[in-house]
Amino acid sequence: MNLRLSPPIAEGRTAEVYEWDVGHVLKLYRDWCPPHWVEYEARVARAVTEARIPTPAAGEIVEIDGRRGLIYQRVTGRSMLEDLNSHPTLLFKHARSLAKLQVQVNRVSIPGLPSYKSGLEEAIRHAPHLPNDLRDRALSSLENLPDGQNLCHGDFHPGNVLLTGQGPIVIDWMTANSGSLWADVARTSLLLTIGPKGAGKMISPVVRPAIGIFHHAYLRQYRALVPDGQGEFNRWMPVIAAARMNEEIDPEREALIQTVREAFLRQNRV
Repeated sequence: MNLRLSPPIAEGRTAEVYEWDVGHVLKLYRDWCPPHWVEYEARVARAVTEARIPTPAAGEIVEIDGRRGLIYQRVTGRSMLEDLNSHPTLLFKHARSLAKLQVQVNRVSIPGLPSYKSGLEEAIRHAPHLPNDLRDRALSSLENLPDGQNLCHGDFHPGNVLLTGQGPIVIDWMTANSGSLWADVARTSLLLTIGPKGAGKMISPVVRPAIGIFHHAYLRQYRALVPDGQGEFNRWMPVIAAARMNEEIDPEREALIQTVREAFLRQNRV
């Protein structure tokens, strides 16, 4: 299909979002993304909708100028990150809301999703710049962690939550998988603590110094709703950080290596 699109209304690393019609938007993957990504996201988004998780309904898959995309129901709202940038005083409210919404996601189980553990193993094995001693330790630790059957978003952060008149909704399911909920929480924690290093102007100068407070409030709320009796969160953190190295986000590299190394040192002291 050859179609002249208006400028994107939103964009991320893997896709751009365009107006499609009055009730829909188009999430158009970048040309370097494998074709099967959009098919996978469509399948997961439909399953998530059936599970009654608040998310835009997914429609048909289209191809425009060699790029594949997915039509989504259009919703009116702004991301939690945008709202936090505009209203820093809502920090604690948004942190608690983020945790509650993630608990709702993690309590669902969707058969047939890829294993989070398998994906992490693949990422750790191929992560460039990850020192071999940390790679070996991360793989060994991963082997001893539980599989789990919880729905894990895989990229759950304030930028992937939209605030609407009907309440917060979750977007961007291309990284969803099945695994331990604490793996998903560890991933969110990593995005909140190290992710800002590569976020640039997406986080306002006013909010940036308070990200640590936001993270603490989020984690405290999640643990209040789902107690971590086995200490899984701390065991997942170095594994998730090691796997993140495979995404090759340069501003994060040294902080990720430090996170992995310090987490394993703490485990050695226990």
